Amino acid sequence: MLAKINSAAILGVDGYRVYVEVDIAPGLPTFDIVGLPDKAVKESRERVKTAIRNAGFSFPVKRVTVNLAPADIRKEGPAFDLPIAVGILVCIGVLQQEEVQDICFIGELSLDGSLRPVNGVLPMAASAKANNIEICCVPLENGAEAALVNGLQVLSAAYLTDIVAHFSGGANAKKLPNALPPVPSAIPAYSMDFADVKGQIHVKRALEVAAAGRHNVLVIGPPGAGKTMLAHRLPTILPELSPAESLEITKIYSIAGLLNRKDALMLQRPFRTPHHTATHVALVGGGRVPMPGEISLAHNGVLFLDELPEFQKKALEILRQPLEEGQVTISRVNGTLTYPSNFMLLASMNPCPCGYFGAASNKCNCHQGEIDKYLRKISGPLLDRIDIQVEAAAVDYSDLEKTGAAGESSASIRERVKQAQIIQLERFTPGVGIRFNAQMPAREVEKHCPMDNDARTLIKQAFDRLGLSARAYHKILKISRTIADLEGSSAINAIHVSEALSYRSLDRKYW
Repeated sequence: MLAKINSAAILGVDGYRVYVEVDIAPGLPTFDIVGLPDKAVKESRERVKTAIRNAGFSFPVKRVTVNLAPADIRKEGPAFDLPIAVGILVCIGVLQQEEVQDICFIGELSLDGSLRPVNGVLPMAASAKANNIEICCVPLENGAEAALVNGLQVLSAAYLTDIVAHFSGGANAKKLPNALPPVPSAIPAYSMDFADVKGQIHVKRALEVAAAGRHNVLVIGPPGAGKTMLAHRLPTILPELSPAESLEITKIYSIAGLLNRKDALMLQRPFRTPHHTATHVALVGGGRVPMPGEISLAHNGVLFLDELPEFQKKALEILRQPLEEGQVTISRVNGTLTYPSNFMLLASMNPCPCGYFGAASNKCNCHQGEIDKYLRKISGPLLDRIDIQVEAAAVDYSDLEKTGAAGESSASIRERVKQAQIIQLERFTPGVGIRFNAQMPAREVEKHCPMDNDARTLIKQAFDRLGLSARAYHKILKISRTIADLEGSSAINAIHVSEALSYRSLDRKYW
């Protein structure tokens, strides 16, 4: 007896269709799984066998062969437990092939026959819909996630017996509940606000410009200047996620197993803060089977690297390509996968090992050699890819004692940022992959950054005197374009260029 069951697996951030073929033939009792299964898939034999018996059905004492097609792609994870079990139940006559042939089954089985949730259900359910499968059966806890796929009917089950009862009819017939897409709740209010920060007006303005144009930022300053405090408040001025961005992030977090299964849909922009001991694999992703790293988990959000020079040099240098291309390609023996990594980099650092180099207090006790060695941990090519460099000076007592004068709120800043991003969305042609000023290639910079005569003269003088690279020149134009957008100006004038140049001076001061 042969049964064919539809299932799915994940490859990168996308799913693909898997045919689970189950054959039961006379012979010595064996249970073989072929089709490049990994160890977790091979262990399905024991889980499926025990689950079927504990669910009240007889496991065939015959030769059982399971093929996972296509056979040239390695299969991994426990998501094939359910389709294998359904295939065996079809072969022994408990279920009929016609009843299950147009349904995609995904799920892990417990030994008592209950269904356990699995990672990556959203991309797998999307692949089922793309292959014209209209119904998907998943564990109860994965129901809301699978229901995010538009037009897909999702049956959610808690036990293997529930599935059998649903299709068998008769007195034991049980209707499996249809999982409904989760209703997006209001985005939770942030507990932090830019109004909490005293002083640092220049840094706040730099973060506003960065948020408006999706520019990368480096903040340098002594300990206690408020660098980390400001960084953690950056998400409060970023616009809300669009539906497409929410689905992209939800896919990545579903694959990584970090998704809140109750709410399913990600509604807040990611803000990832890896520790400085994180390896390059933890940042970009990897492993025997490549999984998304911190830069992919920060997709459409912010990656905050506190104490930047303390990170491994290899980990920092490997960020250069994702910062340019907005994606990362990971090659391993088992395959090459590409994950999206269109994130905004926010980094902070001290100017020296003790943190007080250049401070007015003159408390620095570092030798010049120690300072140079510390700063050299940040390479020129990486520094050149950070659009905005801003210095956070120590806060004055006069700023701290102003108890009644709160700074500008995050809500007020966010409105300006949203208006500037609306201008950018109207500027760029849909479908070309450019949404923000920071993403403009050189050709688009020349097209969308018209300057008046004073601005052109100023940037020419800066280019000659500061010895700017071509990349730095284009980044200054992009920042100027964002500053002009915040003011609603169609042309870039000298004031915009002057402010942009002030964000590109620290590499000359410290490096």
